[in-house]
Amino acid sequence: MTIQAAKHILKDYFGYDSFRPMQQDIIESVLQNQDVLVLMPTGGGKSLCYQVPALVKPGLCVVVSPLIALMKDQVEALREYGVKAEYLNSTQSSREQEQIENACLAGELKLLYVSPEKLLSAGFFNFLKRLPLNLFAIDEAHCISSWGHDFRPEYTQLKFLKEQFPEVPVIALTATADKLTRQDIQQQLKLEDPKVFISSFDRPNIYLQVKPGRDRIKQILNFLDAHPGQPGIIYCLSRNATESLAAKLQAGGYNAAYYHAGLPAERRATTQEKFLRDDVQIICATIAFGMGIDKSNVRWVIHYNLPKNLEGYYQEIGRAGRDGARSEALLFYSYADVASLRSMLMEGKEGQVDLQMTKLERMQQYAEATFCRRQILLQYFGETKAEPCRNCDICRNPPATFDGTLLAQKALSAITRVKEKATLGTLIDVLRGSRNQSILSKGYDKIKTFGVGHDVPFLEWQNYLHQMLNAGLFEIAYDEGYTLKLNPNSEKVLFEHKKVPLVKFQPITAAAPAERAVRTKPKKELQKDELFDRLKKLRKQLADQHNVPPYVIFSDNTLLEMAAEKPTNRVAMLAISGVGMVKYENYGYEFINEIMRFISDQQDQGNKIKGATHLVTFDLLKQGLSPEQIAKQRELNPVTIFSHIATLYEQGYEINIKQYLNGTEYQAIKAAFMQLGPEAKLKEIYEYLQETYDYFKIRLAAAVFNKENKRQANA
Repeated sequence: MTIQAAKHILKDYFGYDSFRPMQQDIIESVLQNQDVLVLMPTGGGKSLCYQVPALVKPGLCVVVSPLIALMKDQVEALREYGVKAEYLNSTQSSREQEQIENACLAGELKLLYVSPEKLLSAGFFNFLKRLPLNLFAIDEAHCISSWGHDFRPEYTQLKFLKEQFPEVPVIALTATADKLTRQDIQQQLKLEDPKVFISSFDRPNIYLQVKPGRDRIKQILNFLDAHPGQPGIIYCLSRNATESLAAKLQAGGYNAAYYHAGLPAERRATTQEKFLRDDVQIICATIAFGMGIDKSNVRWVIHYNLPKNLEGYYQEIGRAGRDGARSEALLFYSYADVASLRSMLMEGKEGQVDLQMTKLERMQQYAEATFCRRQILLQYFGETKAEPCRNCDICRNPPATFDGTLLAQKALSAITRVKEKATLGTLIDVLRGSRNQSILSKGYDKIKTFGVGHDVPFLEWQNYLHQMLNAGLFEIAYDEGYTLKLNPNSEKVLFEHKKVPLVKFQPITAAAPAERAVRTKPKKELQKDELFDRLKKLRKQLADQHNVPPYVIFSDNTLLEMAAEKPTNRVAMLAISGVGMVKYENYGYEFINEIMRFISDQQDQGNKIKGATHLVTFDLLKQGLSPEQIAKQRELNPVTIFSHIATLYEQGYEINIKQYLNGTEYQAIKAAFMQLGPEAKLKEIYEYLQETYDYFKIRLAAAVFNKENKRQANA
């Protein structure tokens, strides 16, 4: 069980040449039977961290997943890769479940997805004890912690896994967990000296922006006009809002539907399935929609209202761009949303209200940010990004700053002198020299920094401290009464004179929406977009034929790479990221054929517009350039250049065809033409010859064959 075997699995099944950052280290640990906790953002490749070891190791991997829809999506995707996987849940008949259990006992499966309820049901543990288990994977592991944003009581019973199966390693995976939640996951699952992997939370492909919550419908319609045909999700605070917004979008001519927990289960399932299959492009939903979505080609996420916390927000925007392609996250913000959320949270569980209120404040700080939003997000999860991201609205339109180093030093010094036992409000009282009962009773009026910021109003101090918190200059200890704690960044400001830029406080006003830059795309980029659209249409046709969601065929990123590289043979297609052997055998011919048709169409169009473009190729050939060099110089696909060579040969130009096609190759391809007829398409010849010869060789052979036929006809 070596990492080399894992790399072969990665390429042969999943079509990737190399692991993403941290994946290899995680997989090596699992292969060594270590317990592992993985914190990796949505779209970062968490699933491969247990799927690859499950295929390398002998035995069965049991995956605990919270939602039926998520299990179904992941199993469908694995089957398309050629992996033997199944799921067990309440939607199946007893007969279906029995067949799957028998397949497990017979050693026919490599991965089995189950819900925590099923895993802990009577008799299922006894069934598992009869199986050669190689791994337990706990997906969405933050659900086990009451400190997390999506706590589920049934997850807390999963601690029995280590008690009942002490020899089987456990890998716990989550996309959103702060330091406190991570510690809780380890304790709750009883992981034995686990290796903890915290991947970068950075999703640089997602453009982050916040806009004032006015004229939202108009702003959304403008946004959709700029993103034609792209699937996306709009999150709303209430069920009524989802229905109302969907109706308005439908009236505007958009293919939209709504989803919320108040709908019948069958209706929800149908709506979700239509979205997954690209039959519906836009979903207006409450947060009830999303965790079960494994759809990789969601191109944007809009928050119609402010989310309750940064964990939920981060997880929701992470549903965009899971394939790594360019995506957008737009948040509308207003104080009315904050008021509504405060009212909702006040009715929450006793003991959780203060925690949730504090997290709402952090969400509000993000919305009111005055510097790089991505830095704020990453800092919240304990990660420091040294440079601004240049892919958020603040980075693209930065506000003016002033040197706030002295203010920061005053605040951090005060935190030190109250021995890190003050909350944010108390700290402001200390800085402003307030003599209320709480300050006097604790003796804070006696410390050296009492009143050093008396000239700064309360709201300004609050704003500046929020900026410092977002910049990672100190932290909040939620489990210690929300007291403020210093960190290494604090010391750099206090003792190393690190400069602290701050944005001057001013009351929040609704800013005018920024004009969208209009850019004329170069011809090459337009052609790439056109081919991408054609490949998407083909993907949708094939998905409908095979009864799977389109992204399960190939991701958007894979199609974008195809559109850029234009692979026209087996080797080139298998070099595309995301094209494994099984998918190539199932779909490769169809996509190669579509790319060939596109190249042919572009050549025909080019001939009409520019005249004899093949004569330009002829001049370059006479200068001694190779077809590959000509393709690079002219920014054309090599297949197009070889097509030019074939045309030149047919038209009688001096072309040494044997440079590119030897006699043995020609005789084999000629035999195929003789068998299928001179009118046979290149794809038919290609498949008849079992992909032995590249398309360009078939095109050259066709030129020779046609010329021979004409010569014989004129003889």
